[in-house]
Amino acid sequence: MSVSVTSAGVSACPLSFDDRPAPPPSPDTLAYSFTLPAGPTSPRIARAATRVVLQTHGLADMTDAVVQIVAELAACACRFTPGSEVYVSLRYRDGEVRVILYEGHARHSHPRLTAACDARRRAALRVLGCVVRACDGEWGFGEAREPGGGTRMWAVVPWRGARGYLRAG
Repeated sequence: MSVSVTSAGVSACPLSFDDRPAPPPSPDTLAYSFTLPAGPTSPRIARAATRVVLQTHGLADMTDAVVQIVAELAACACRFTPGSEVYVSLRYRDGEVRVILYEGHARHSHPRLTAACDARRRAALRVLGCVVRACDGEWGFGEAREPGGGTRMWAVVPWRGARGYLRAG
């Protein structure tokens, strides 16, 4: 273990006193993730957080579409894993907002159960599919590759398509 001694005392970790200001929020700096309990209020919290993040990063014209997408994914995740947790990731890359939700509902080992569960999830995400198609985006779900398993749901929304969604709405 490394120990540094400063005028303030002994510290197990050196402190950084970098005086450079952080870059201002812009679309290119949008990279957020948060975990919510899988409860009835979580979709509302996810919508509010997404709205603030997008507007702060200069993506207000994408807000309506992306907030609706996050709400649909969060509501679905909470239905499939009540009492668990939902992990939400928001990123802006290459002119697109990428939304990913992880939840703890494990994939079934029996093929008929898997097919029935997938059909139920697709039905629960019908509105999401309509919004993503209106934005010329993509969406899907499948087994989470992370430790602990569960399900990964995602949507990719192009900036241009989300702007069109705003005008069409």
